[in-house]
Amino acid sequence: MAGNIENIIARTFLDIARTLETGEAIGRPKIAITAMGSEHGEANALTGAVLAQSRGVDVTFIGTLQDDRVNCVKVATEEECHATMEKMVANGEVDGAVTMHYPFPIGVATVGRVVTPGRGKAMYLATTTGTSATDRVEAMVKNAIYGIISAKACGVQNPTVGIANIDGARQTEAALKSLQEHGYDIHFASSERADGGCVMRGNDVLTGAADVMVMDSLTGNLMMKMLSAFNTGGSYESLGWGYGPGIGEGYEPLVLIVSRASGSAVIAGALEFGGELVRGNYRKVAADEFAAAKKAGLNDIINARKAAAKPTAAAEEVKMPPKEVVTADISGVEIMELEDAVKVLWAAGIYAESGMGCTGPIILVAPPNKEKAVVILKEKGFSGE
Repeated sequence: MAGNIENIIARTFLDIARTLETGEAIGRPKIAITAMGSEHGEANALTGAVLAQSRGVDVTFIGTLQDDRVNCVKVATEEECHATMEKMVANGEVDGAVTMHYPFPIGVATVGRVVTPGRGKAMYLATTTGTSATDRVEAMVKNAIYGIISAKACGVQNPTVGIANIDGARQTEAALKSLQEHGYDIHFASSERADGGCVMRGNDVLTGAADVMVMDSLTGNLMMKMLSAFNTGGSYESLGWGYGPGIGEGYEPLVLIVSRASGSAVIAGALEFGGELVRGNYRKVAADEFAAAKKAGLNDIINARKAAAKPTAAAEEVKMPPKEVVTADISGVEIMELEDAVKVLWAAGIYAESGMGCTGPIILVAPPNKEKAVVILKEKGFSGE
Protein backbone atom coordinates (compact mmCIF):
# COMPACT_ATOMS: atom_id res chain seq x y z
CA MET A 1 0.00 0.00 0.00
CA ALA A 2 2.91 2.30 -0.75
CA GLY A 3 0.74 4.61 -2.82
CA ASN A 4 -1.62 5.09 0.11
CA ILE A 5 1.25 5.94 2.46
CA GLU A 6 2.56 8.52 -0.03
CA ASN A 7 -0.89 10.11 -0.20
CA ILE A 8 -1.13 10.28 3.60
CA ILE A 9 2.28 11.98 3.79
CA ALA A 10 1.27 14.42 1.04
CA ARG A 11 -1.96 15.23 2.84
CA THR A 12 -0.09 15.80 6.10
CA PHE A 13 2.22 18.35 4.51
CA LEU A 14 -0.78 19.97 2.79
CA ASP A 15 -2.53 20.32 6.15
CA ILE A 16 0.59 21.89 7.68
CA ALA A 17 0.89 24.33 4.77
CA ARG A 18 -2.75 25.35 5.06
CA THR A 19 -2.40 25.83 8.81
CA LEU A 20 0.66 28.07 8.34
CA GLU A 21 -1.13 30.05 5.63
CA THR A 22 -4.50 30.55 7.33
CA GLY A 23 -3.75 29.97 10.99
CA GLU A 24 -6.60 27.46 11.06
CA ALA A 25 -5.76 23.90 12.05
CA ILE A 26 -7.23 21.13 9.87
CA GLY A 27 -9.06 18.60 12.01
CA ARG A 28 -8.88 14.85 11.68
CA PRO A 29 -11.63 13.45 9.44
CA LYS A 30 -14.46 11.84 11.39
CA ILE A 31 -15.58 8.55 9.87
CA ALA A 32 -18.05 6.05 11.36
CA ILE A 33 -18.10 2.28 10.87
CA THR A 34 -21.15 0.03 11.26
CA ALA A 35 -19.84 -3.16 12.79
CA MET A 36 -22.85 -5.48 12.78
CA GLY A 37 -23.33 -7.96 9.95
CA SER A 38 -19.71 -8.92 9.31
CA GLU A 39 -19.08 -12.59 8.59
CA HIS A 40 -15.97 -12.26 10.77
CA GLY A 41 -17.70 -10.71 13.76
CA GLU A 42 -17.70 -7.26 15.33
CA ALA A 43 -14.26 -7.74 16.84
CA ASN A 44 -12.85 -7.83 13.29
CA ALA A 45 -14.39 -4.43 12.55
CA LEU A 46 -13.20 -3.05 15.88
CA THR A 47 -9.62 -4.08 15.09
CA GLY A 48 -9.86 -2.18 11.81
CA ALA A 49 -11.35 0.84 13.57
CA VAL A 50 -8.53 0.98 16.11
CA LEU A 51 -5.95 0.66 13.33
CA ALA A 52 -7.49 3.53 11.36
CA GLN A 53 -7.66 5.64 14.53
CA SER A 54 -3.89 5.28 14.86
CA ARG A 55 -3.46 6.47 11.26
CA GLY A 56 -5.13 9.86 11.50
CA VAL A 57 -8.88 9.19 11.38
CA ASP A 58 -11.31 9.89 14.24
CA VAL A 59 -13.35 6.72 14.16
CA THR A 60 -16.84 6.21 15.57
CA PHE A 61 -17.60 2.53 16.09
CA ILE A 62 -21.32 1.71 15.89
CA GLY A 63 -22.09 -1.70 17.36
CA THR A 64 -22.37 -3.66 20.61
CA LEU A 65 -18.71 -3.59 21.64
CA GLN A 66 -16.83 -0.96 23.66
CA ASP A 67 -13.21 0.14 23.39
CA ASP A 68 -11.59 3.22 24.91
CA ARG A 69 -9.34 3.72 21.90
CA VAL A 70 -12.24 4.80 19.64
CA ASN A 71 -15.54 6.60 20.08
CA CYS A 72 -18.19 3.89 20.53
CA VAL A 73 -21.94 4.24 19.99
CA LYS A 74 -23.81 1.24 21.36
CA VAL A 75 -26.76 -0.20 19.43
CA ALA A 76 -28.70 -3.43 19.75
CA THR A 77 -29.61 -4.42 16.19
CA GLU A 78 -28.29 -4.12 12.64
CA GLU A 79 -31.28 -1.94 11.71
CA GLU A 80 -30.49 0.43 14.59
CA CYS A 81 -26.87 0.38 13.48
CA HIS A 82 -27.73 1.73 10.02
CA ALA A 83 -30.29 4.21 11.33
CA THR A 84 -27.69 5.62 13.72
CA MET A 85 -25.11 5.86 10.93
CA GLU A 86 -27.51 7.71 8.61
CA LYS A 87 -28.51 10.13 11.39
CA MET A 88 -24.88 10.88 12.27
CA VAL A 89 -23.96 11.51 8.62
CA ALA A 90 -27.04 13.68 8.01
CA ASN A 91 -26.44 15.74 11.16
CA GLY A 92 -22.76 16.26 10.42
CA GLU A 93 -21.66 14.43 13.55
CA VAL A 94 -19.30 12.51 11.26
CA ASP A 95 -17.90 13.42 7.85
CA GLY A 96 -18.77 10.05 6.39
CA ALA A 97 -19.30 6.39 7.16
CA VAL A 98 -18.20 2.90 6.16
CA THR A 99 -20.86 0.20 6.04
CA MET A 100 -21.38 -3.30 4.66
CA HIS A 101 -24.35 -2.64 2.43
CA TYR A 102 -26.32 0.42 1.41
CA PRO A 103 -29.25 1.11 -0.99
CA PHE A 104 -27.77 3.80 -3.24
CA PRO A 105 -30.21 5.47 -5.66
CA ILE A 106 -29.88 4.96 -9.43
CA GLY A 107 -27.16 7.33 -10.60
CA VAL A 108 -24.83 6.57 -7.70
CA ALA A 109 -22.12 3.90 -7.82
CA THR A 110 -19.06 3.14 -5.72
CA VAL A 111 -15.43 3.44 -6.77
CA GLY A 112 -13.27 0.82 -5.10
CA ARG A 113 -9.52 0.81 -4.63
CA VAL A 114 -7.36 -2.30 -4.81
CA VAL A 115 -3.74 -3.36 -4.61
CA THR A 116 -2.77 -4.79 -8.00
CA PRO A 117 -0.72 -7.96 -7.48
CA GLY A 118 1.75 -7.50 -10.33
CA ARG A 119 3.48 -4.42 -8.89
CA GLY A 120 1.67 -3.54 -5.69
CA LYS A 121 0.19 -0.41 -7.26
CA ALA A 122 -3.10 1.09 -6.10
CA MET A 123 -5.84 1.13 -8.74
CA TYR A 124 -9.37 2.55 -8.66
CA LEU A 125 -12.11 0.22 -9.90
CA ALA A 126 -14.92 2.27 -11.39
CA THR A 127 -17.34 0.92 -10.30
CA THR A 128 -17.96 -1.89 -7.79
CA THR A 129 -21.52 -1.52 -6.39
CA GLY A 130 -24.56 0.60 -7.21
CA THR A 131 -25.75 1.66 -10.67
CA SER A 132 -24.72 4.92 -12.31
CA ALA A 133 -27.21 4.43 -15.19
CA THR A 134 -29.54 1.73 -16.50
CA ASP A 135 -27.88 1.79 -19.94
CA ARG A 136 -24.59 -0.12 -19.87
CA VAL A 137 -22.48 2.23 -21.98
CA GLU A 138 -23.88 5.37 -20.36
CA ALA A 139 -23.07 3.81 -16.99
CA MET A 140 -19.49 3.06 -17.98
CA VAL A 141 -18.96 6.58 -19.30
CA LYS A 142 -20.20 7.99 -16.00
CA ASN A 143 -18.13 5.42 -14.10
CA ALA A 144 -15.01 6.84 -15.73
CA ILE A 145 -15.87 10.30 -14.38
CA TYR A 146 -16.65 8.85 -10.94
CA GLY A 147 -13.27 7.12 -10.92
CA ILE A 148 -11.47 10.32 -11.90
CA ILE A 149 -13.24 12.17 -9.08
CA SER A 150 -12.20 9.60 -6.48
CA ALA A 151 -8.60 9.46 -7.68
CA LYS A 152 -8.19 13.24 -7.84
CA ALA A 153 -9.71 13.73 -4.40
CA CYS A 154 -7.17 11.24 -3.05
CA GLY A 155 -4.22 13.15 -4.52
CA VAL A 156 -3.74 11.61 -7.98
CA GLN A 157 -3.43 14.79 -10.04
CA ASN A 158 -3.84 13.42 -13.58
CA PRO A 159 -5.23 9.90 -13.23
CA THR A 160 -4.90 7.69 -16.28
CA VAL A 161 -8.07 5.94 -17.42
CA GLY A 162 -8.31 2.46 -18.91
CA ILE A 163 -11.44 0.60 -20.00
CA ALA A 164 -11.75 -3.10 -19.23
CA ASN A 165 -12.22 -5.19 -22.37
CA ILE A 166 -15.85 -6.14 -21.72
CA ASP A 167 -19.15 -5.57 -23.52
CA GLY A 168 -19.54 -1.83 -24.13
CA ALA A 169 -15.82 -1.06 -23.97
CA ARG A 170 -15.46 0.27 -27.51
CA GLN A 171 -18.57 2.44 -27.33
CA THR A 172 -17.39 3.76 -23.98
CA GLU A 173 -14.00 4.53 -25.52
CA ALA A 174 -15.65 6.44 -28.37
CA ALA A 175 -17.80 8.48 -25.98
CA LEU A 176 -14.89 9.33 -23.68
CA LYS A 177 -12.66 10.30 -26.59
CA SER A 178 -15.44 12.56 -27.88
CA LEU A 179 -15.50 14.22 -24.47
CA GLN A 180 -11.73 14.64 -24.67
CA GLU A 181 -11.96 16.15 -28.15
CA HIS A 182 -14.47 18.69 -26.85
CA GLY A 183 -12.27 19.81 -23.98
CA TYR A 184 -12.71 17.39 -21.09
CA ASP A 185 -9.32 16.82 -19.47
CA ILE A 186 -9.05 13.04 -19.49
CA HIS A 187 -5.77 11.12 -19.70
CA PHE A 188 -5.99 7.67 -21.26
CA ALA A 189 -3.82 4.81 -20.10
CA SER A 190 -2.08 2.51 -22.57
CA SER A 191 -2.23 -1.25 -22.35
CA GLU A 192 1.08 -2.85 -21.51
CA ARG A 193 0.43 -5.47 -24.16
CA ALA A 194 2.19 -4.96 -27.50
CA ASP A 195 -0.84 -3.54 -29.31
CA GLY A 196 -1.42 -0.81 -26.70
CA GLY A 197 -4.64 1.21 -26.64
CA CYS A 198 -6.82 2.29 -23.72
CA VAL A 199 -8.96 -0.86 -23.80
CA MET A 200 -7.34 -2.97 -21.12
CA ARG A 201 -6.67 -6.71 -21.05
CA GLY A 202 -6.73 -8.89 -17.96
CA ASN A 203 -2.94 -8.54 -17.76
CA ASP A 204 -3.36 -4.77 -17.31
CA VAL A 205 -5.66 -5.30 -14.34
CA LEU A 206 -2.96 -7.35 -12.63
CA THR A 207 -0.17 -4.86 -13.36
CA GLY A 208 -2.19 -1.72 -12.63
CA ALA A 209 -1.65 -0.27 -16.11
CA ALA A 210 -4.27 2.41 -15.40
CA ASP A 211 -4.94 4.52 -12.31
CA VAL A 212 -8.69 4.18 -12.97
CA MET A 213 -10.06 0.98 -14.51
CA VAL A 214 -13.56 1.45 -15.96
CA MET A 215 -16.13 -1.36 -16.00
CA ASP A 216 -19.71 -2.09 -15.03
CA SER A 217 -20.49 -2.56 -11.34
CA LEU A 218 -21.01 -6.33 -11.50
CA THR A 219 -17.64 -6.84 -13.17
CA GLY A 220 -16.05 -4.41 -10.73
CA ASN A 221 -17.56 -6.24 -7.79
CA LEU A 222 -16.12 -9.51 -9.08
CA MET A 223 -12.69 -7.93 -9.64
CA MET A 224 -12.73 -6.44 -6.15
CA LYS A 225 -13.50 -9.76 -4.51
CA MET A 226 -10.81 -11.59 -6.47
CA LEU A 227 -8.08 -8.99 -5.97
CA SER A 228 -8.77 -8.51 -2.27
CA ALA A 229 -9.13 -12.19 -1.34
CA PHE A 230 -7.09 -14.18 -3.89
CA ASN A 231 -4.40 -15.04 -1.34
CA THR A 232 -6.76 -16.18 1.43
CA GLY A 233 -8.90 -18.71 -0.41
CA GLY A 234 -11.75 -16.27 -0.91
CA SER A 235 -13.55 -16.16 2.43
CA TYR A 236 -11.51 -13.30 3.91
CA GLU A 237 -10.77 -10.07 2.04
CA SER A 238 -7.34 -9.04 3.25
CA LEU A 239 -6.07 -6.46 0.73
CA GLY A 240 -7.12 -3.03 -0.48
CA TRP A 241 -9.38 -0.24 0.66
CA GLY A 242 -12.81 -1.74 0.03
CA TYR A 243 -15.55 -1.03 -2.49
CA GLY A 244 -15.30 2.72 -2.02
CA PRO A 245 -17.51 5.79 -1.86
CA GLY A 246 -20.89 6.20 -3.53
CA ILE A 247 -20.38 8.90 -6.19
CA GLY A 248 -23.09 10.59 -8.25
CA GLU A 249 -23.98 14.05 -9.46
CA GLY A 250 -25.58 16.00 -6.62
CA TYR A 251 -25.21 13.10 -4.17
CA GLU A 252 -24.07 14.52 -0.83
CA PRO A 253 -23.64 11.76 1.82
CA LEU A 254 -20.20 10.16 2.03
CA VAL A 255 -20.89 6.44 2.40
CA LEU A 256 -18.20 3.89 1.63
CA ILE A 257 -18.80 0.16 1.24
CA VAL A 258 -16.94 -2.86 2.54
CA SER A 259 -17.97 -6.48 2.21
CA ARG A 260 -19.27 -8.76 4.97
CA ALA A 261 -16.14 -10.75 4.10
CA SER A 262 -13.77 -7.79 4.52
CA GLY A 263 -11.00 -8.29 7.06
CA SER A 264 -9.74 -5.75 9.58
CA ALA A 265 -7.00 -4.40 7.29
CA VAL A 266 -9.54 -3.64 4.55
CA ILE A 267 -11.90 -2.01 7.06
CA ALA A 268 -9.04 0.17 8.29
CA GLY A 269 -8.21 0.99 4.69
CA ALA A 270 -11.82 1.96 3.94
CA LEU A 271 -11.89 4.31 6.94
CA GLU A 272 -8.64 5.90 5.74
CA PHE A 273 -10.06 6.10 2.20
CA GLY A 274 -12.97 8.08 3.61
CA GLY A 275 -10.56 10.34 5.46
CA GLU A 276 -8.57 11.00 2.27
CA LEU A 277 -11.75 12.00 0.43
CA VAL A 278 -12.71 14.43 3.18
CA ARG A 279 -9.24 15.99 3.25
CA GLY A 280 -9.27 16.20 -0.54
CA ASN A 281 -12.63 18.04 -0.55
CA TYR A 282 -14.17 15.40 -2.79
CA ARG A 283 -17.48 17.26 -3.14
CA LYS A 284 -15.75 20.20 -4.81
CA VAL A 285 -13.71 17.85 -6.98
CA ALA A 286 -16.94 16.11 -8.01
CA ALA A 287 -18.72 19.38 -8.80
CA ASP A 288 -15.78 20.57 -10.91
CA GLU A 289 -15.52 17.30 -12.85
CA PHE A 290 -19.26 17.09 -13.56
CA ALA A 291 -19.26 20.71 -14.73
CA ALA A 292 -16.26 20.10 -17.01
CA ALA A 293 -17.80 16.93 -18.49
CA LYS A 294 -21.10 18.69 -19.17
CA LYS A 295 -19.31 21.61 -20.79
CA ALA A 296 -17.60 19.10 -23.08
CA GLY A 297 -20.98 17.69 -24.13
CA LEU A 298 -21.57 14.74 -21.79
CA ASN A 299 -25.36 15.07 -21.93
CA ASP A 300 -25.33 15.51 -25.71
CA ILE A 301 -23.23 12.37 -26.15
CA ILE A 302 -25.54 10.35 -23.90
CA ASN A 303 -28.71 11.68 -25.56
CA ALA A 304 -27.34 11.09 -29.06
CA ARG A 305 -26.61 7.50 -28.16
CA LYS A 306 -30.15 6.99 -26.88
CA ALA A 307 -31.62 8.58 -29.98
CA ALA A 308 -29.52 6.56 -32.42
CA ALA A 309 -31.85 4.06 -34.02
CA LYS A 310 -29.74 1.05 -34.89
CA PRO A 311 -31.36 -1.29 -37.43
CA THR A 312 -31.87 -4.88 -36.32
CA ALA A 313 -31.62 -8.02 -38.38
CA ALA A 314 -35.39 -8.40 -38.27
CA ALA A 315 -36.10 -4.81 -39.32
CA GLU A 316 -35.74 -5.49 -43.02
CA GLU A 317 -34.48 -8.13 -45.36
CA VAL A 318 -31.09 -7.02 -46.66
CA LYS A 319 -29.62 -8.65 -49.73
CA MET A 320 -25.98 -9.70 -49.44
CA PRO A 321 -23.71 -8.08 -52.05
CA PRO A 322 -21.44 -10.32 -54.14
CA LYS A 323 -18.70 -11.89 -52.05
CA GLU A 324 -15.24 -10.35 -52.04
CA VAL A 325 -11.91 -11.20 -50.44
CA VAL A 326 -12.08 -9.40 -47.09
CA THR A 327 -8.72 -8.79 -45.40
CA ALA A 328 -9.22 -5.32 -43.85
CA ASP A 329 -10.60 -5.42 -40.32
CA ILE A 330 -12.62 -2.80 -38.44
CA SER A 331 -12.62 -3.03 -34.67
CA GLY A 332 -14.69 -1.19 -32.09
CA VAL A 333 -18.12 -2.74 -32.76
CA GLU A 334 -19.73 -4.57 -29.84
CA ILE A 335 -20.16 -8.31 -30.23
CA MET A 336 -23.92 -8.11 -29.74
CA GLU A 337 -24.13 -5.62 -32.62
CA LEU A 338 -21.82 -7.35 -35.10
CA GLU A 339 -24.51 -8.87 -37.31
CA ASP A 340 -26.54 -5.66 -37.42
CA ALA A 341 -23.40 -3.75 -38.40
CA VAL A 342 -22.65 -6.22 -41.19
CA LYS A 343 -26.17 -5.79 -42.60
CA VAL A 344 -25.84 -2.01 -42.46
CA LEU A 345 -22.82 -2.34 -44.74
CA TRP A 346 -24.63 -4.82 -46.99
CA ALA A 347 -27.47 -2.31 -47.36
CA ALA A 348 -24.87 0.23 -48.52
CA GLY A 349 -23.55 -2.20 -51.13
CA ILE A 350 -20.41 -3.17 -49.22
CA TYR A 351 -19.72 -6.86 -48.70
CA ALA A 352 -18.69 -7.53 -45.09
CA GLU A 353 -18.24 -10.44 -42.71
CA SER A 354 -18.09 -10.62 -38.93
CA GLY A 355 -15.16 -12.13 -37.09
CA MET A 356 -13.19 -12.21 -33.87
CA GLY A 357 -9.71 -10.73 -33.67
CA CYS A 358 -7.16 -11.18 -30.92
CA THR A 359 -8.46 -8.05 -29.14
CA GLY A 360 -12.18 -8.54 -29.70
CA PRO A 361 -14.95 -8.53 -32.33
CA ILE A 362 -14.13 -7.25 -35.83
CA ILE A 363 -15.84 -6.63 -39.15
CA LEU A 364 -13.96 -7.71 -42.28
CA VAL A 365 -14.23 -5.80 -45.57
CA ALA A 366 -12.20 -5.50 -48.75
CA PRO A 367 -9.33 -3.00 -48.25
CA PRO A 368 -10.68 -0.44 -50.78
CA ASN A 369 -13.98 -0.33 -48.84
CA LYS A 370 -12.59 0.13 -45.35
CA GLU A 371 -12.58 3.91 -45.14
CA LYS A 372 -16.14 4.22 -46.45
CA ALA A 373 -17.33 1.38 -44.18
CA VAL A 374 -15.94 3.09 -41.08
CA VAL A 375 -17.77 6.31 -41.98
CA ILE A 376 -21.07 4.44 -42.51
CA LEU A 377 -20.78 2.56 -39.21
CA LYS A 378 -20.16 5.76 -37.29
CA GLU A 379 -23.06 7.53 -39.00
CA LYS A 380 -25.39 4.67 -38.07
CA GLY A 381 -24.41 4.71 -34.39
CA PHE A 382 -21.89 1.90 -34.37
CA SER A 383 -18.57 2.98 -32.95
CA GLY A 384 -16.15 1.64 -35.58
CA GLU A 385 -12.48 2.57 -35.34
